[in-house]
Amino acid sequence: MANNRNDSRNNRRDRKKDDIEDQLVAVNRITKVVKGGRRMRFAALVVVGDRKGHVGFGTGKAQEVPEAIRKAVEAGKKAMIKVPIVGTTIPHEVLGHYGSGHIMLKPAEAGSGVAAGGAVRIVMDLAGITDVTSKALGSNTPINVVRATMDGLKQLQTKEEVMKLRHPQSSND
Repeated sequence: MANNRNDSRNNRRDRKKDDIEDQLVAVNRITKVVKGGRRMRFAALVVVGDRKGHVGFGTGKAQEVPEAIRKAVEAGKKAMIKVPIVGTTIPHEVLGHYGSGHIMLKPAEAGSGVAAGGAVRIVMDLAGITDVTSKALGSNTPINVVRATMDGLKQLQTKEEVMKLRHPQSSND
């Protein structure tokens, strides 16, 4: 566990604050009914990434849309993960899920582009993945789709990582 914490700190040091981009996925108006009437607030869903294999998402709530977006961007920067990329695509097929939302991600040949809808396309673009095929199964609400996509990206492993897990003694030599 301590190694994971140190790795994430090193990843944060490697990234510069300038090269992180953000893109708004969805804004929802939330109405709370109180004794005096209705209170309006806004919830924003933002995906952040550097197009070099780091991507994250965040949500923010506030009484004004720009403030909600700012909070979401800050949360997204804190929750960034490293995505293994092989050439211009992902290493293998994966099924990510969150709640009732499921996302199937498949590697694609170079030049085929991102065959994905809405929120998945934004996550892939900001991660730097240019060739991938995806299919959303189940819930298609933006927050569930983004969370399921991130779950799928967390499951990805490179060939070297799998070999190290299968043959731990050969890495010691």
